[in-house]
Amino acid sequence: MSKSTPLKRDPALQHLSHDHHQGLLLCWKIRQGFKLGIEPSRMRTYSQWFWENYLESHFEEEEKVIFPILSEEDSLLKQALSEHKRLRKLFSSWEDPEKTLGQIEEELERHIRFEERTLFQVIQEKASAEQLETIKEYATREKFVENDSDNFWVTQKSK
Repeated sequence: MSKSTPLKRDPALQHLSHDHHQGLLLCWKIRQGFKLGIEPSRMRTYSQWFWENYLESHFEEEEKVIFPILSEEDSLLKQALSEHKRLRKLFSSWEDPEKTLGQIEEELERHIRFEERTLFQVIQEKASAEQLETIKEYATREKFVENDSDNFWVTQKSK
């Protein structure tokens, strides 16, 4: 069995990969919530907080400074934008919170894996030194700070 080599991420993109790590943790937290039988409204509240405080600005940064490196006709760019649009819609429509949470968990994880394994590899190969420097300049936002008001993923049904 061959051991896979970790992806070498350009330093200019590392802050976005750190964001992706937090996004994957959101997916894990949702899965844990389902396993623990947590009320979907609690998971929705946390997920909405995560969207408003981290993920929404992450998408905006990618669309403003990362995605323009690719041609508007690039299929990877079209896929990323389509997935962003779909995820925005999910985070804004909560008619059936349990179903929406399940979709967010699946689609966000798939999207992050796509960006990390495919899209960012292409971006860092195509980006000029100047473009990478511009990306690096956007890495000034605050680091992730957990919302500890309801750590549903480590609690039982009561609350």
